[in-house]
Amino acid sequence: MKSHLVILNKIYIDAILDGCKTIESRLLKSKCPPFNCVSPGDKLFLKASGLPVGAVAYAAQVKQYDNLTPSQIDMIRKIYGRQILGDNSYWRLKKDSKFAVLVWLKNVRPIEPIPINKKDWRAWVVLRPGSDFGLLAPRPFLLAAD
Repeated sequence: MKSHLVILNKIYIDAILDGCKTIESRLLKSKCPPFNCVSPGDKLFLKASGLPVGAVAYAAQVKQYDNLTPSQIDMIRKIYGRQILGDNSYWRLKKDSKFAVLVWLKNVRPIEPIPINKKDWRAWVVLRPGSDFGLLAPRPFLLAAD
């Protein structure tokens, strides 16, 4: 099992915590994380832009697509749009994507905020020892349910 830092807009974290958004989607122009990086059972640390890490979830299911066409993106929108919660502007921005990763979320819960020092632009980070923003260190409030 791997752990990931997932950066989202706060409205999406709120929707995930409320149970309205059950799929995290990443539509990409190149093969970058989370493409070929996330698997069922992986732990996701959820962080809103500019705020501390505030929630955790686990990947229940993962679907990947490559060599996408605009019609395939429309099909993803029709099938999964209600679970992804992307508005029209989101789908317009993503119409030229070539890759997609859909992650069904489970065991979502808020956590005591964890401030981290992240200064780069990556919106998805596969965490590794020594390159984990301190998130892989044992924390009593995370261990109880893990």
